[in-house]
Amino acid sequence: MALSFRQSEILELVRLEGRVMVDELAQKFDVTVQTIRRDLSELADMGHLDRVHGGAVPRTGATNLGYEQRRRMNQDAKVAIARACAASIPENCSIIINLGTTTEAVAQELLTHRNITVVTNNMNVANTLAANPGCEIMVAGGALRRSDGGLVGELTTQFFEQFKVDYAVIGASALDQDGDVLDFDLAEVRVSKTIIRQSRKVFLVCDASKLDRSAPARLAALAEIDTLFTNQALPPDLARRCVDWGTKVTIVSGL
Repeated sequence: MALSFRQSEILELVRLEGRVMVDELAQKFDVTVQTIRRDLSELADMGHLDRVHGGAVPRTGATNLGYEQRRRMNQDAKVAIARACAASIPENCSIIINLGTTTEAVAQELLTHRNITVVTNNMNVANTLAANPGCEIMVAGGALRRSDGGLVGELTTQFFEQFKVDYAVIGASALDQDGDVLDFDLAEVRVSKTIIRQSRKVFLVCDASKLDRSAPARLAALAEIDTLFTNQALPPDLARRCVDWGTKVTIVSGL
């Protein structure tokens, strides 16, 4: 089935923003919500997106989105999350920052922190923080993943085992209703598990679109996370579990 002009525009918005809402689309295109629901249902039937409550998200299946596409998605939310996370990290401390577009946003917010040591397997994080004279940067070895500047593999894991840092800032590809933090790459998951073990406090930066996604590899449980920074309230059952686990949830507002 050929896409209408409106459906093509909707699909591009989904790809850029990561999530679209029926009411907002109806207002944008000056049509009824029923028309938008029909558009989204047809796009879902064609395999272009997945319907979620009140809107739609990109269809990811068992593969991750491309780096540039992920970087553009939910940019305002990522910046707000990054600012809140960076504000919770004091000066005069050590930090591990792993892979992900939201963790890269945190690095940007750390540019004015003084006397910090950042250990990372993310070349983009290292390049960003090189502009901060008050930051000592240590970059892991390992196999370079050219798609996103990440370093992964056994060498990377062994590198992180040499450290015990004050804070870890980690990202994830998905967060399920049971409170499991999920990712796509098993090599990356092994590295992230080591980062969690070698950190006194663990911050997870994760925008709300991750609740609508799935990934096959379990990275951690929210019970292992000290603070989750996100931009929307968690589902009530999961929020209650976080209270039981002692996991703090910091909800930020958009820019």
